[in-house]
Amino acid sequence: MALDSHSPLHRRDLLKLSALGSATFFTHTESARLLAPARRRPNERLRLAVVGCGGMGKSDLDGCMGEEIVALCDVDTKMAEAARAQCKEARFYADWRDLLEAEADLDGVVVSTPDHSHAPIAAAAMRRKLAVRVQKPLTHTVAEARLLASLEREMGVVTQMGNQGTAMDGFREGTEVLRSGAIGDVHTVHVWTNRPIWKQGQPRPDGAEIIPENLRWDLFLGPAPYRPFHSGYHPFHWRGFWDFGTGALGDMACHLMNLAFSGLELGAPDSVRVEAQDAKNDETAPTKSILRYAFPARGKWGPVELVWYDGGHRPPQALLPADTKWSAGGSIFVGSEGVMYVDDDYGARYRLLPDDKFGAYRPPTPFLPRVPMVMGADGKPRPSWQITAEWLAAIRGEGQTSSGFARYAGPFTEAVLLGNVALRAGGELRWDAGAMRVKDRPEADQLLDKRYARGFSVRGTQVVR
Repeated sequence: MALDSHSPLHRRDLLKLSALGSATFFTHTESARLLAPARRRPNERLRLAVVGCGGMGKSDLDGCMGEEIVALCDVDTKMAEAARAQCKEARFYADWRDLLEAEADLDGVVVSTPDHSHAPIAAAAMRRKLAVRVQKPLTHTVAEARLLASLEREMGVVTQMGNQGTAMDGFREGTEVLRSGAIGDVHTVHVWTNRPIWKQGQPRPDGAEIIPENLRWDLFLGPAPYRPFHSGYHPFHWRGFWDFGTGALGDMACHLMNLAFSGLELGAPDSVRVEAQDAKNDETAPTKSILRYAFPARGKWGPVELVWYDGGHRPPQALLPADTKWSAGGSIFVGSEGVMYVDDDYGARYRLLPDDKFGAYRPPTPFLPRVPMVMGADGKPRPSWQITAEWLAAIRGEGQTSSGFARYAGPFTEAVLLGNVALRAGGELRWDAGAMRVKDRPEADQLLDKRYARGFSVRGTQVVR
């Protein structure tokens, strides 16, 4: 795919590589070439690198500590201190491009950077035939999600998005309950979060601040357009800025919508409509919003409307018993025979309503595989590490990941990020998934993609400095 490093992805090139399939959780009809051959003998530790080893990356690193961590990378040496102290033998890099050029014997790369850098790093690693694990959301744009799904098919590597609920027993049971039809034909899903808990709905900070000695600001910017350093971006509030993050929707929907995509096998939406948003501007995501996704009928199931709420908005109280205490984030599935109330971010804890109808309900016999619980050094279970264990096992040739890019995470991320395209463009978007375009909205089409600055690209490892 011949792309200029300063140009956005071209839709025609992406469509040559792949056609969007439905987001199907745990299918077994994929070609065997999607699973890369094991690079180590079963008793050998995998050789891994972690890019973005501070913040969330430290948690991802902890889940890999049974393997050999040969390299760490972070643009902020202060944030990387804990990881470097934990992995004293690992070589440290500020620039992930240097890491990939220097480390010739890797099995996999964990990508835990800000959203805008996910796709360039993952694409470069995948083209080296390395397994990759990328924090949620998988990518910064719709076009990048399509690209990474295509690259998995092309390169035959093991991939995984880090939406950890996917591997939890409660999530898989919830998927089985929905697919078994316990609450009938689900026609509406309400999903909410208490995010943002970072700055949104505001203009770019005024002025410039001195770049801290511990930070490579040029590398933090990566593929984003240049702007002066300000502490209002790093290390946390970048999430709300369109150049770096994906706002409350991108940050949390890959957790909170996950059970709907898995249990209802939703695939691509027909449309996304903005019902409300506050403080719309070109720099940041809104302070609060409501979005309505319309998904078509699938097989024996009818169409589904999924409503997203953030910034304090919530579904109608009448959907739940009057004494129900609202969780910070969750979802409500409304079916022809009942309601499922999920009161956690990961979709791992549910309750069927009304109580008098479902009080004696027993879930179906499990038909999805379960990932063994991972224990910490203190002997306590670590549910958030189960998904990492699934990825590590798949690299060894033992099964496949449940949130792989081609089969699930790519199409899922596309659907989620269409909501951000709608927020930025306003109004309603009618989506043509096969052509990867917004019908009759060319100005919205431009937001499916982005331009890459300073030699960064999604074509592979770049050496421009």
